[in-house]
Amino acid sequence: MIELDFYGTLVAASLVLLLGRGLVTRVGFLRSYNIPEPVAGGLVVALLLLILRTFDIEVRFDTSLQTPLMLAFFATIGLSADLASLKKGGRIVGIFLLAVIGLLVVQNAMGIGLATLLGLDPLMGLLTGSITLAGGHGTGAAWGAVFSEKYGLASASELALASATFGLVLGGLIGGPVARLLIKRVEVPGCSPQQAPRLPRGFEQPNKERSITPFSFVETLALIAVSLLVGNLLNGLLHGTAFELPTFVCVLFVGVVLRNSLSALGLYQVFEREVSVLGNVSLSLFLAIALMSLKLWDLAALALPIFIILAVQALVMALFAIFVTFRVMGSNYDAAVLAAGHCGFGLGATPTAIANMQAVTQRYGPSQIAFLVVPMVGAFFIDIVNVIVIKLYLTLPFFAAV
Repeated sequence: MIELDFYGTLVAASLVLLLGRGLVTRVGFLRSYNIPEPVAGGLVVALLLLILRTFDIEVRFDTSLQTPLMLAFFATIGLSADLASLKKGGRIVGIFLLAVIGLLVVQNAMGIGLATLLGLDPLMGLLTGSITLAGGHGTGAAWGAVFSEKYGLASASELALASATFGLVLGGLIGGPVARLLIKRVEVPGCSPQQAPRLPRGFEQPNKERSITPFSFVETLALIAVSLLVGNLLNGLLHGTAFELPTFVCVLFVGVVLRNSLSALGLYQVFEREVSVLGNVSLSLFLAIALMSLKLWDLAALALPIFIILAVQALVMALFAIFVTFRVMGSNYDAAVLAAGHCGFGLGATPTAIANMQAVTQRYGPSQIAFLVVPMVGAFFIDIVNVIVIKLYLTLPFFAAV
């Protein structure tokens, strides 16, 4: 057993990001299919650890930094949210949210249907649907405990975590290829001389050099820290009530309120470029730690029927993004980037969605609409509508009889 402490894990995560950058730069396949750098590096390390485990060597990381990094990322998403811009994109956000709800319904119907056909408990189908795929590890663990305690489903929590892990991996792998396929059908902005070039903002160009001073860095760091502190306090107040939300949603909400309140009162204008720098650092390190810590043997331990359900769910996600998300969002370049983002949080998590879109826009050009819509829907609305969809499914007759 090799255990890396906080500092060792931070070094390992940094090396994973450098490895991912090198792989994407040198391997044409990864570059052509827009595979995010943290995903490329993280999966290579996870595979190496799987090989080491066959020789009875196991490496454990200190993942205590993972949650703060994730929350810091969502804080920067909130601090980047200008309500005036969101108001302009209200109709687009609404359309995309409808597409997201449609996927949640399809995922659960597919999971329940396949589970029934394979002779499994329908609850397993629901657990391998939107609970773990769109909901991620946190939602999966919460509902896994409910299914074990209330419905007596054995190993529900273990199944939930393994399913969420599978989704995280696939969400980072299929987004780029889906976007590449769709972009072949559209005109990429900037390629036409009649079109004015669109200037990228914030998270759209994670590698762009930005001028930052020590004092401005401290100002932005203070805003992120306040968002984390107040967000956690708000989460504690809402815990156990009908309005309970995941911590990251509370942190994002505080970031939105903080940015727009300071702006409306004329007290402070958020330095968006710096917010995006800190957000991208948090995002990259979070994904690196999450992916290099993957226990791929948990996926290998999945029973064949469950693995079949999850593989079909990944295929359904890709087809839904191509034939539904892309079309309802306008069948243009922005729609292709949105489809890549939808693959990220439809199977994994919002950070994966952002990484997918960054991989696409770094190669083809910016998409302000995508980076406006996906963070808000994927980080805020998805958890609310997912709970509603799940509870509606649990009212179906065959669940009531369980």
